[in-house]
Amino acid sequence: MSMFLDQVTIDVKAGKGGDGMVAFRREKYVPDGGPAGGDGGRGGNVILIVDEGLRTLMDFRFHRHFKARPGENGMSKGMHGRGSEDTYVKVPQGTTVRDATTGALLGDLVKNGQTLVVAKGGRGGRGNIRFASPKNPAPEIAENGEPGQERTIELELKVLADVGLVGFPSVGKSTLLSVISSARPKIGAYHFTTLVPNLGMVTTSDGRSFAAADLPGLIEGASQGVGLGTQFLRHIERTRVILHVIDMSGMEGRDPYEDYVAINQELSSYNLRLLERPQIIVANKMDMPSAKENLKKFKKQLNQEKEDEFAETIPIFPISGVTRKGIDALLNTTADLLEKTPEFPLYDEEMTEETVQYGFTSEGSEFKIDRASDATWILSGEKIERLFQMTNFNHDETVMRFARQLRGMGVDEALRNRGARDGDLVRIGEFEFEFVE
Repeated sequence: MSMFLDQVTIDVKAGKGGDGMVAFRREKYVPDGGPAGGDGGRGGNVILIVDEGLRTLMDFRFHRHFKARPGENGMSKGMHGRGSEDTYVKVPQGTTVRDATTGALLGDLVKNGQTLVVAKGGRGGRGNIRFASPKNPAPEIAENGEPGQERTIELELKVLADVGLVGFPSVGKSTLLSVISSARPKIGAYHFTTLVPNLGMVTTSDGRSFAAADLPGLIEGASQGVGLGTQFLRHIERTRVILHVIDMSGMEGRDPYEDYVAINQELSSYNLRLLERPQIIVANKMDMPSAKENLKKFKKQLNQEKEDEFAETIPIFPISGVTRKGIDALLNTTADLLEKTPEFPLYDEEMTEETVQYGFTSEGSEFKIDRASDATWILSGEKIERLFQMTNFNHDETVMRFARQLRGMGVDEALRNRGARDGDLVRIGEFEFEFVE
């Protein structure tokens, strides 16, 4: 069996920014040299990039953690640290990327070479040369680098094919694909021979070409998890034309029209928009006895059940995958239909919802105060934790600056309102300090 993976969750972590440096000029004959600590370099981003040579997410089966390198620390003599190179992770065409925590759509990667930044590197910390002022010409203040973005993302592959072959198991989809393209899917006289989507390039008699995918057999209840349906229904979403393959011989005791209705029901249950795609009915196995009689009956039932008498009639092509009869007419009509059928955007609504609107909105509290079981006050929150991580506690001036930043955020007043007293312990992460009135 060919190895195939079309859904995976990975962890990505961007590089931390380099730390700024506290340094001073000490050249001979240069009195009062002043600060000379350089800035840290930018941490590397984690970027997804489309590689048209990949066909599956199999590379992520045993490698699911990706980490970019940190930026270089600042140096003396005002020299800045070097920014780190970005880390590129290759993915196949048709990969959809979502945030695993929020479910938000991050991007849909469909073009070769297309990139998407999924974790942004932290900026470098500023060296003490940045904090010089007339009031403080020789500051002992420097920042640590900003932490890189860290997140868990979900990758979902939806095969890029113009045409999708759907139908019950053993109706001849794999045989048809092997006849019309150079693909060599597994073919057998039993159900669920095809366990993964197979992709093949098709060339018509007049020189046109398109990509066709043979999707694993659907059965009733597929949209609710029966059989292989939910595992591979997603691959139909990118197709523009659906070839609905039906075993017109009825050799397995199934009614062709009931099969046709059942598969359409599964498509609509999974995603109602799938029925917007034009369909061509492929009446397969016409070389078998009773196939012609079943085709007449099928056409009669199809006309009787037509909801609108003015609606376009769905084209039906009698073919035989074994004798190759009717194949050329089917492929030429499919190519004609593709030329006038636009692409169906998958994520228009989600992309619209994420459009940036500028205006004032209250951000609410920048920090949160909790009380631990040992009576210690716990400070938490994204902004306050970032300030803490970017503070270099090796220098007293930097510590005092951090205290001023907390006071400016209203932390002192909030602790006082919660009942904090002089000498109480306050904790941010693993760091503890005393509350002073």
